[in-house]
Formats: sequence, structure tokens, C-alpha cells
Amino acid sequence: MKKVLITGASKGIGYELALKFAIENHALFLIARNKKKLDKLKDKIKKINPKLPCYVFSFDLINIDGTVDLIFNIKNKFGSLDIVIHNAGLLINKNFVKIKKTDLINSFMINYFSPFLITQKLIPILSKEAHTIFISSVGGLNNSVKFPGLSSYSPSKGALITLTECLAEEFKMKKFRFNCLALGAVQTKMLEKAFPGYKAPLLPNEMADFIYNFSINGNKYFNGKVLPVSTSTP
Repeated sequence: MKKVLITGASKGIGYELALKFAIENHALFLIARNKKKLDKLKDKIKKINPKLPCYVFSFDLINIDGTVDLIFNIKNKFGSLDIVIHNAGLLINKNFVKIKKTDLINSFMINYFSPFLITQKLIPILSKEAHTIFISSVGGLNNSVKFPGLSSYSPSKGALITLTECLAEEFKMKKFRFNCLALGAVQTKMLEKAFPGYKAPLLPNEMADFIYNFSINGNKYFNGKVLPVSTSTP
């Protein structure tokens, strides 16, 4: 049984990931802003696997000062972590000249600063061969096709890619593993809100299956790597 932390667990890919880990009998610590949705998810997980350790924590990733309480709760419930999946994200689709300072700050706060700071504080409780996965976007890759309106989103996701490479190098003397999955479009509510009418090639449960398998086995083969998970090229 692995001890797993998932951010952005109340909907979309994070929600499907939580169910997948529960079915496979892995202990869960789930983070999201919406407490009601988290509680409903926990109830569903308990029906799937009544004896499974499952904890939920309502937390807004914009609130960096609150990470101290978050980390305390993780330590108190689990003591250590085997898998960390930074799944939460903010997708803003706006014309460049209309992007406000708050849009830019919130994009980087949720997509980059929070994963950075949470990981920093989790280092002391990562298990010997812990696998940390940052969920980025193909839009954050150099030389990938870029889309209008994503000048706050794509750079913030690109920062995660560089962070992944830095952490793998900094902790190369340990057995920690840090990898990044640069996802293509997935039919989530976040995507639907940003791009009304667009139909993505993959559903959240399909992408969750891939991420689950990678989180369990990917650390055997990869460290500091960025893997595009997309049917489009480049």
C-alpha cells in the first residue's frame, strides 16, 4: 500500500485518480478547495474500499501561508509519503492585453509557487523512493504549438518543467524521483470553461489511468524527465 497525496482532487483528473488509487488499495490524502465535493468523494471512496485510510483537506493553493497547517496534517495522518501528484491547476484563457495582474499572479501561484513550496516542505517526509509528479501542459514545452489566450497559463506550466529537472539534479544522491507529465487536452470542466465547445480527445478517467500507472512504475525508469502525453505533434 502506497501513501499518496493528490492536489486538485475534487473534480476532473484528480477525482478520477483518487478513485483509481482507492480501487487499487492505496492510502490517500486529498486536497482541494471545495470541502463539500471532497466529503462526497471520501464517502464514495469509503463505499469502494471501507477500510482504506482516506483523508481530505480543504485548502486554497493561493493561500501560501496556509501550507504550514497543511504539512502538519499530512505528517499527523501519514508520517511519510510515497507518491505526490501535483494535479491542481488554473487555466486562464484571455487576450494578452486583457490579462490582469491578479490573473498572472494567480496562474503562477497555483500552477507553480504552490507545487514548489509544498514539495519543499514535504522533502523531510518523503519515503526512500518517493515519486513526485508535476502535471504540466504540452503548452509549457519549448517548441510546442502555442494557443492564443494562454500567455499566463503556458509559462506557469513551463516553470514546472524546469523545476522538475532542477529537483532531479539537486536530489540525485538520494532515491527520490521527480518527473513531469506535459498533458494534452483532456475533457475537464476547467477546459470546458476556458474553451467552450472544444472537444478533447481524452476523458479524465482515461488520463487518470495513465497517470496512475506512471506514478506507480515510472520512477523505475525516469527521473527529471518531461513526458508529453498528447496525441498531437509537435
